[in-house]
Amino acid sequence: MQQLHYRSTRGNGKKVTAAEAIITGIAGDGGLYVPSFIPKLDVPLKDLLPLDYRGRAYHVMKLFLPDFSADDIKACINGAYGDKFSAPGIAPLTKRAGALFLELFHGPTQAFKDMALTLLPHLLTTALRMEGLTREVVILTATSGDTGKAALEGFADVPGTRIIVFFPEKGVSPMQKRQMVTQGGNNTHVIGIEGNFDDAQKGVKDMFANPTLLAGMKRHNSSFSSANSINVGRLIPQVVYYFHAYLQACAAGDIALGDEVNFAVPTGNFGNILAGYYAKKMGLPVRTLLCAANENKVLADFFATGLYDRRRELAVTMSPSMDILASSNLERLLFEASGRDGEEVAGLMERLNRQGWYKIREKTAANLADFFGGFATDEETATAIKEVFAEAGYLMDPHTAVAYSVYKKYRQQGKDQTPVIILSTASPYKFARSVMKSLGLPAEGDDFTLMQNLSANSGTPVPEPLKDLEELPVRHTARCSKGGMQREVEKILWG
Repeated sequence: MQQLHYRSTRGNGKKVTAAEAIITGIAGDGGLYVPSFIPKLDVPLKDLLPLDYRGRAYHVMKLFLPDFSADDIKACINGAYGDKFSAPGIAPLTKRAGALFLELFHGPTQAFKDMALTLLPHLLTTALRMEGLTREVVILTATSGDTGKAALEGFADVPGTRIIVFFPEKGVSPMQKRQMVTQGGNNTHVIGIEGNFDDAQKGVKDMFANPTLLAGMKRHNSSFSSANSINVGRLIPQVVYYFHAYLQACAAGDIALGDEVNFAVPTGNFGNILAGYYAKKMGLPVRTLLCAANENKVLADFFATGLYDRRRELAVTMSPSMDILASSNLERLLFEASGRDGEEVAGLMERLNRQGWYKIREKTAANLADFFGGFATDEETATAIKEVFAEAGYLMDPHTAVAYSVYKKYRQQGKDQTPVIILSTASPYKFARSVMKSLGLPAEGDDFTLMQNLSANSGTPVPEPLKDLEELPVRHTARCSKGGMQREVEKILWG
């Protein structure tokens, strides 16, 4: 039987175990780790129907973690998906306005990143034990809003780790910022940068590849890892909730077992929708993955033309977690679409870094038929929020509303009436000002006042994790230029 291992998207021939890939986060040649093959689900889908989220997670994740014992995988899953999640079933499916919504925001930070980042610390500490490593692991992360808080929450006070999060000072919502700068934990560090998310992400990637910095880490018996979705330990848990969504739709009678579905996914860094692609390759009956972008529509343009061109001004939108022009996880899709040609992928990434754009071959483009790229303007996003609330009394956050808008446009083309599941990625209360404006309601006052007003006008409760944020002290005030990120890390680590 073929043994699954991990390798770089850029052609480095070195094979590593799942544990090694999770610990290091990024490959030595700058590429991203991918499984040597995408495994097929080894049990019939019907056998997963009676299971809860944890049981389904085990059957999916064990296939990507062959070096982990069954007991270790189950312990990681049980440690992650417990009382931190407020909803029965962890990620419930609800039917509103003629669509199915997979609610991924019932975790401690009220965003879908919790689905993986409550689990990653368990995977990482287990991997370190398996490898017999005692060095400190420094989690280095860039965030466009939600990853930062979810990673901080997951790694706070985890023994043997420190976490440093960089965020764009003017590129996250006030609520997202407040969640990060009030984060507790003796091992947590949060730094705002004078730049955008792409600047933060580039700075983090540059540090992963800096020989001088890495040598210093080695001297101090420490190493870097990542909580971004460039870490395959973030990506694997996300595959699970596609199966969970499908099986819930079957159990509710919305589809029959074996029927195809489409997924509409709010997309920025491409990790969330890539997990859906992996689920399809594993055997989940998925027809099309709707890649929903906001006005930063570099991905929508790419799927339409085969040209990836980030040479444009970054738009600041009402869906800030998607304000991204350099979608890191697209590299993993290019690896699959190119026939797993690491040399081709390395060339494309080098061209992107040097020129700001690349064009894929027709042969590669032909292998992207699983995807449809669309986008929504802020005006269209606001209209979607208002329409769905008026029709169904259902509140969407602006990122979910982007996906809903793209789904509606896709349906209006008349080509495909396959049932759709929309990934609902954040609580609307994290973006109360934008939601209130979209509903045509007054949006004056601070975010905490607006949350109360939104609750009063919608008849829905303010989520518990957001209620007390106003009372928490600000613990993190560090700021730096985009060129000063490495110095900040060196100060934290070595003074």
